Amino acid sequence: METTQRLTYKKGGSFLIEESKPGEVFTPEDFTEQHKMIAETARDFVESEVVPNIEKLEELDYDLTVRLLRKAGEIGLLSADIPEEYGGLGLDKTSSMLVAENLGRTGSFAVSHGAHSGIGTLPIVYFGTEEQKQKYLPKFATGELISSYSLSEPGSGSDALSAKTTATLSSDNRFFTVNGTKMWLSNAGFADVYITFAQVDADKFTSLILEKEYEGISLGTEERKMGIKGSSTRALNLDSVRVPVENVVGEVGKGHRVALNILNIGRFKLGASVIGASKAMITDSLKYAKTRQQFGSPIVSFGMIKHKLGEMAIRTFVGESMVYRTAGLIDSILQNIDKKMPEKYTPRKF
Repeated sequence: METTQRLTYKKGGSFLIEESKPGEVFTPEDFTEQHKMIAETARDFVESEVVPNIEKLEELDYDLTVRLLRKAGEIGLLSADIPEEYGGLGLDKTSSMLVAENLGRTGSFAVSHGAHSGIGTLPIVYFGTEEQKQKYLPKFATGELISSYSLSEPGSGSDALSAKTTATLSSDNRFFTVNGTKMWLSNAGFADVYITFAQVDADKFTSLILEKEYEGISLGTEERKMGIKGSSTRALNLDSVRVPVENVVGEVGKGHRVALNILNIGRFKLGASVIGASKAMITDSLKYAKTRQQFGSPIVSFGMIKHKLGEMAIRTFVGESMVYRTAGLIDSILQNIDKKMPEKYTPRKF
C-alpha cells in the first residue's frame, strides 16, 4: 500500500529527472499470469489470422479488415478498456498495452485496431453518458460497430481548438446542424461511427457522436500514403448533418477535455504498438544479418552490423521500460479511484 501511495503522486515523466526506488517501478518482470495470457492471446491471433493476410490487407481490403476486427472482438482484443458492464473485459492499462504491443508488428492492421479500440472507443468510455455507453460500447466490444476519431481539419491539425466545423442548435433544442470538413480519419472508409468535434455558437468546442447513416455525411477519396497503406484514411465531409443533442460527449464547450485526454492515451498506446514493431524488426534484421554474405562471411560478424543491432536492442529496451513503467504508474493511480463515485460533472441538458 505504501508503494501504491507513493506512485500516486508521481506525475507524467517525472521518473526521468527524479530518483525512484526499485519498489516504485513497474517492469515487464512484474507481469501477472493474466497479463501473460492476454499477450499470448494477442500473439496467437496475429500469427494465425493477421500475418497470413498482410499482403491482402495492404491492398486496402475493407471487408477483410472488418472481418479480422470482428474476430479480434470475439476473443476480447477490442474490449480491454471497455468496462465489463458494457460487454468489455475491463482490464488494467498494462493489459491494454500488451494487446497494443503484440498487434504492433501488423502495420496497417495495428492502425485500424488502435483507431477503433483506442481513440474511437475511449471518448465514450470516459466521457459518455450512460445511454451512450449502453448503446455503443457493447457493439464496439464485438466489432459490430467500427468507430473512428475525427479531430483534424484542413486548417487545424495540432491546433485542434481552432476548428472551423460548426454545430448550430435547432430552435426546439433537439438537434445540432453540423457543417465542416474533417481530415485524415483512420478507419473512415468502413467506420459506422465518427467521434467528431465542432464549435457550438462559434466558440464552444464540443465533441459529438455521428453515425454514418446521418444524411449529409460523405467521404473524400482514400489518401495515397507512403506507408500503412492498408489502413483507410479519408476526409469526412459534413453538409448540414442533423445530430441529436443526446450525442454530445461530455459537455458543450468542454470538447477539449475529450480531445486532448483521449489523444494522450492514444499516443501512450501507440508507444506500446511501436515497441512491438521494433521487436519484430530486430528479429527480422538478425535473421537477415545471419544469412546475408559479404566477403565470405555473414554480415552479422561485422562490427558495424553488431553495433547497429545492439543500438536497436538498447533503444527498444529503453522504450519498453518507459511504456510499462508509465502503465504501472497509471494503474496504481486508477486502483485508488472509486469507480462508483458520481461523475464530476453532469452533461448539459437541452
